[in-house]
Amino acid sequence: MKRIGIISDTHSWWDDKYLQYFEECDEIWHAGDICDMSITDRLAAPFGTDSEGNPKIRTVRAVCGNCDGGMLRLAFPEVLRWKCEGVDVLMKHIGGYPGKYDRSIAQQIYSNPPQLFISGHSHILKVMPDKALGLLHINPGAAGIQGWHVERTLVRLTIDGDRMKDLDVVTLGDRGSEQML
Repeated sequence: MKRIGIISDTHSWWDDKYLQYFEECDEIWHAGDICDMSITDRLAAPFGTDSEGNPKIRTVRAVCGNCDGGMLRLAFPEVLRWKCEGVDVLMKHIGGYPGKYDRSIAQQIYSNPPQLFISGHSHILKVMPDKALGLLHINPGAAGIQGWHVERTLVRLTIDGDRMKDLDVVTLGDRGSEQML
């Protein structure tokens, strides 16, 4: 069983609330538009120690977004597919949503549907089943302050074997209430 934190569209914005809400997560998945490598570095940084005194480290998986360049494009692929527990996961920054998948990923989704499809880009929080393909789509919205979204959000869920459960949406605050550092 793994607890997963899903985040997107940070656009170089760091908020200590990310780690506060991801404290119990085993893995953090970033769906692109990271814009600064320090974001993924901080998400992956050791935190505390386990019962044997070893540093605790989370797995961070990420894809590059349309605003990511340089080192981020070298470090993270445009499309990532893997198994988490027994769940087949596909993640791409620009992906669309059920019924309107982006043409850059639609063929892959329709020919070999994952169980969980994660995308970002729109800054719109969406958790939608695709009943025709038997998959769950998650767009965690935007966690940063750049863009037109009103609220900053992220998503957490548990993957237990081949089941997804305990999904919750976290609202971090208004986009406009934060000051750029």
